[in-house]
Amino acid sequence: MNYFVGIDIGSVNSKIAVLNGRCAVVFSLTSPTNGKPIAVSRELIAQCEQLIGKEYSLTVTGSARDLVGKELHADIVKNEITCQALAADYYLPEASSVIEIGGQDSKLILLSNGFVENFSMNTVCAAGTGSFLEHQATRLGMPIEKFADIGSNSANPEKINARCTVFAESDMIHAQQSGACPSDIIFGLCLALARNFLSDTGKIGGIKPPVVFQGGVARNQAMVKAFTEVLGIEPFIPNQPELSGAMGAALIQIRNIKHNVSTVSSCIS
Repeated sequence: MNYFVGIDIGSVNSKIAVLNGRCAVVFSLTSPTNGKPIAVSRELIAQCEQLIGKEYSLTVTGSARDLVGKELHADIVKNEITCQALAADYYLPEASSVIEIGGQDSKLILLSNGFVENFSMNTVCAAGTGSFLEHQATRLGMPIEKFADIGSNSANPEKINARCTVFAESDMIHAQQSGACPSDIIFGLCLALARNFLSDTGKIGGIKPPVVFQGGVARNQAMVKAFTEVLGIEPFIPNQPELSGAMGAALIQIRNIKHNVSTVSSCIS
């Protein structure tokens, strides 16, 4: 088998990554899920097959992994924790902690020698996820890219309630009415998300460097700055961090073939 395909079906976006036997990425793509996981996964596969043909091994992960895995006759269906951990080990073999934040959920994974030692996921509150930032960017009348750029320039962030989206919005509106600088409002929101992540998902404790920040939110430089301030640790950001789940899914197949090695990192050395 020359190609290893991983698909990560997210609630907001779905991703595909294709690796060759040397663990090099030969194709990747992100597409909005739009509540149609089967349709989007079929489209991702169709575009993939235009490049590599139909001889490949397929692993599916993400929120709709069982449904999509069955529909696509996947070789492997795997949970997101394992896939995110494998991706972190691929990106940074010495990683000890993994922060992964997507559109609707967030995860903290603690690693020991490339293996999962402990993990936690967010509870019902959305204040620790990407949808929280998207919603606030919309309220401020700007795309999320501009939101991130402006927020990263803040020098005096506003204090925003970190525990609830409703209270956070109330604090943001109050700051706007008080004439606060947009960059300080935005970075205050990013700090709120980072603190909420630590108080909710990070309740298992044990975060230590090196920290890898994965998921689509890791593309937001204001969030990187916020986690650096809250943790006192500057996280490592992979190239295309939104692909981490799909990358980990594809890496599982390579690990299984090379079962005589203990970590993914050693298979690419």
